[in-house]
Amino acid sequence: MKEAHYLTPLFAPASLVVFAGERDAPEQLTPQARALHEALRAQRYTGTLQYLDVRTSGTLAELAQTRADLAVIALPPADVPAALAVVGRIRCRSALVLSGGVDEALAQQWRKVARREGIYLLGPNSLGLQRPSLRLNASAVGPLAREGSLGLICQSGALATGMLDWAVTNGVGFSSVISVGPHTDFGLNEALDFLSHDPHTHSIAVYMEGIQNARGFMSALRSAAFAKPVVVLKAGRKPAGNAAAQTHSGAIVGSDEVFDAVLRRAGAVRVRSFVALFSAVKCLASRYRPVGRRLCVVTNGGGPGVLAADWANEIGLELAHLSPETVAALTPELPPLATLSELVDLSEEATPEHYARALGAAFADRQVDGVLAVFSPKFGIDATAVAEATAQARKKANKPLLTSWIGDASVLPAREVLRAAQIPTFRTPEAAVGAFGNIASFHQNQQLLQQTPPPLSNMLKPDIDSARLLIESVLAERRQTLTEMESKTLLAAFQIPVTNTLLARSGREAMMIATQIGFPVALKIDSPDITHKSDVGGVMLNVHSGAAVRDAYEEMVRRVASLQPQARINGVTVQKMARLRRGREVCIGLVTDDPFGPVITFGAGGTMIELIRDGAMELPPLNQFLARRLIQRSRVAETLGEWHGAAAVHVEALEHLLLRVSEMVCALPQLREMDINPIITDETGAIAVDARIVVHEVAAAGGHDARAGNYYGHLAILPYPERYEQLWPLQGGGEYLVRPIRPDDAQMIQRLVRELSPESRYFRFVSPMSELPNSLLARFTLIDYDREMALVAVHQERETGEDGESRLSQRIVGVSRYVANPDHTSCEFALVVADDFANRGVGARLMLSIMDVARERGLTEMQGLVLASNVKMLKLMRRIGFDVRAVDDDVEFKLVVHPL
Repeated sequence: MKEAHYLTPLFAPASLVVFAGERDAPEQLTPQARALHEALRAQRYTGTLQYLDVRTSGTLAELAQTRADLAVIALPPADVPAALAVVGRIRCRSALVLSGGVDEALAQQWRKVARREGIYLLGPNSLGLQRPSLRLNASAVGPLAREGSLGLICQSGALATGMLDWAVTNGVGFSSVISVGPHTDFGLNEALDFLSHDPHTHSIAVYMEGIQNARGFMSALRSAAFAKPVVVLKAGRKPAGNAAAQTHSGAIVGSDEVFDAVLRRAGAVRVRSFVALFSAVKCLASRYRPVGRRLCVVTNGGGPGVLAADWANEIGLELAHLSPETVAALTPELPPLATLSELVDLSEEATPEHYARALGAAFADRQVDGVLAVFSPKFGIDATAVAEATAQARKKANKPLLTSWIGDASVLPAREVLRAAQIPTFRTPEAAVGAFGNIASFHQNQQLLQQTPPPLSNMLKPDIDSARLLIESVLAERRQTLTEMESKTLLAAFQIPVTNTLLARSGREAMMIATQIGFPVALKIDSPDITHKSDVGGVMLNVHSGAAVRDAYEEMVRRVASLQPQARINGVTVQKMARLRRGREVCIGLVTDDPFGPVITFGAGGTMIELIRDGAMELPPLNQFLARRLIQRSRVAETLGEWHGAAAVHVEALEHLLLRVSEMVCALPQLREMDINPIITDETGAIAVDARIVVHEVAAAGGHDARAGNYYGHLAILPYPERYEQLWPLQGGGEYLVRPIRPDDAQMIQRLVRELSPESRYFRFVSPMSELPNSLLARFTLIDYDREMALVAVHQERETGEDGESRLSQRIVGVSRYVANPDHTSCEFALVVADDFANRGVGARLMLSIMDVARERGLTEMQGLVLASNVKMLKLMRRIGFDVRAVDDDVEFKLVVHPL
């Protein structure tokens, strides 16, 4: 299949046509058009550039000779629809509308025109884009940026302008600058998608105010962050800013705490201020890839070093300690007063040579993940010479190096030396430490990103049908809040341990139940109309006798009826008090965020939950790794180990409960809110004592509509689609497993590509590459199961290891994949099979299986480009029913098409 990103003509055009009025009549131009004309005059665009005036030109002869990848439109709003129509007539498939202040209604009209003409539309409310490598400045955000490897996406034109201005004096270059705004057709998601595949882009910075599609945003962000570091600054963290952001961007903002969880799970790094974004951009521009959180501070003064150490501790970094071997080798080469314990303090006598030796030792030490060099002016020490020595040491480094030359006038030349060497430099040690902390989070979040949990665990199967029937019966009664009995029944259906609870409808019945199950017992009012039972005196604990139970029942019913006279009272539940030895109380919950859907929470439980406000969050689905990390992020985690003489709790039991809750959330789209509180846990296990669950109706096409292939439409992250796993016989003997691809398949995919014959590699990639670059390998293995699918054929083989032992190993022998086109009705496919497994049925089975998946997802056509010289592939395509057609203007390829 011929590889080309469908948005390349939009974001990296080789030819341009401009609709921007008459340049010689500036009074008739929009502000965006004037800025565009200035930008185009000042650049040396490497592609072809031509102008069209939609009002005075456009004859058939002129239009017939016009060819362009991208049309740039900077016209008054009344002229934009006509310009889009002309763009369609010249068969240009991408358009950029430079404009501002366009409301939703007008934007929708332009989108309809663009879709009618088959145009990918960036805008309205965009200030354009820049591609410095092409010398292209199709924007109104100022002069063309310096060429570099950083991609910038900004939902604010003003901030984009400010960042480009800042970049000039800080030596930061860009691969792309893309401005998107409210009501844009192609915007944030598409820009992320393109930059993640763009070979000129090595890292991405995003300023955003809101999103329009949660699933699309998660898909694009996860794909980009797996391939490249992504740093995000999101406005609207507090209520006032949130409201302003929603007004400005016209998009949904959502809960800030949930957005934190989203970025963690997507593998991106979040910064909290514009200054921090600048700091992160400095590091990204230097292509730093830290692999841990251990920072070594090299300084010539104790005070600045201590400030750096304090801030490292404040933001959760570790202060790296040099190994004993490194200390022993380095000490004789440093001044007598130097210390190498907590900080590498070179003392006031440190010379450039001392800095070079200390930095070299830190770079070589395996206990160091990154290095911060701090310099404060000293009499007789040349700050610029120290900077030059630092720059020379950086050339041999394989770890991040950040610097802080403290002061101003005397260190300005030194800072210029560091900037010229592309070494991030900061005015204060705290700012440098903060920048390292932001980028170091990339490694931690990558671990979360690469988790692809199955939809259901391999524990005892839940009774999903009974759970759905229970929810349907509640909704049929026009209720949303489940009673305690119903909530515990729902939990029990998913194998979650709950206290044995029985409903009594009279004081005498409550007394008999308590006597049978044993004292002490807890009594709770049972009413579908009362959410917080303790607020109306509907809870009584530690009742020790039958007579006390009877009296408590009567008093509770009377008290609740007087406080809530409209509430329906079913009776009182009776349950034995949970008596785990030295148990701690925790809470597992569910909240539903707009737009990201269900989010699982974990934190402290009991009556103090609202005061402590302990609630770590994670997006479902979970696996054991994600469940453990969720527990560790909570404040209550500190009490779960050995604490005040109590043994450590059974953490695996809490992980088990979180996995069960994740199953519930995935399988039951009607769940809206849930509080399992308290859960009492100790070293023997965990048990749910009480629960409150709220449900709501879901649209027929959401949730678990299997006919549309949309089993998990309510989730922002689709689970691993386990249902597509199938075992097939292999022609010639044996069998192989066809299953969806996973991120941990990367090395097996690389092996498959390496072992292909040169001819097979060229047929698949139209390139002589011998192996996949890391960016392409990431793109192929970390996929969004909603918009694309890749199936792998896995064969078990017996191999002999270096130790001479024979063992079974897995090998991927084939891959089929499809990617949905922007029209959401058709898709493009690709197929590759190991040479030694050709003609054994693997290719045909992979194609038929991937077609089944695409058909289930509602796609109606599958197509692909195949080299005309790839006779075997064309023969296979014809055999399984594909139509083989010629390709206009390209005789090297054939288009193969199959209706689904």
